[in-house]
Amino acid sequence: MVKYFGEERFRAEVMPKSWYAVRTKPRCEAFAEVNLQRLGVEVFLPMLIEGKPRSVRNRKLATPLFPGYLFVRCAMPAQHRAVSYATGVKSVVSFGADPAIVDDLIIDAIKGQAVNGAIEIADGTLVPGKAVRIHEGPLCGLDAVFEKKLNGTSRVVLLLKAIFYQARVVIDLRGLVNA
Repeated sequence: MVKYFGEERFRAEVMPKSWYAVRTKPRCEAFAEVNLQRLGVEVFLPMLIEGKPRSVRNRKLATPLFPGYLFVRCAMPAQHRAVSYATGVKSVVSFGADPAIVDDLIIDAIKGQAVNGAIEIADGTLVPGKAVRIHEGPLCGLDAVFEKKLNGTSRVVLLLKAIFYQARVVIDLRGLVNA
């Protein structure tokens, strides 16, 4: 079989595209994003802005929402090699031999939370001792007391109260609402 220049690119353009999760090298999310875009791959790197301003100019630090990961939209059998070997990429998330498809609804939900490409969590909305209610996950519906936010993450420590028992739990910050 004779292969012509650009045949792989042509196959990628006519094949249906889906979203896939890509694991990046440590702290190389933005670098991988740029390199994948240069290859003509649609990339989504959701960012998180949280906490206090980090500089005199009152700017807040933006970090990846999923450290070490980003999302690509491409035709996978045809573009698997290009995505896998892009500079800054470690691997395409797979189950067995097949890359794992990320549902469009998940990507749309993340994009719907973003303002100017980033999700912002206001600092100071939770203060130690404040009552909160968990609205996601296995502890959904339970009331707790906010204790502290863990540094460098979007996770928090809560004090749960049961009849004669108190327990500290660590959950994702996005799973809380003020009680």
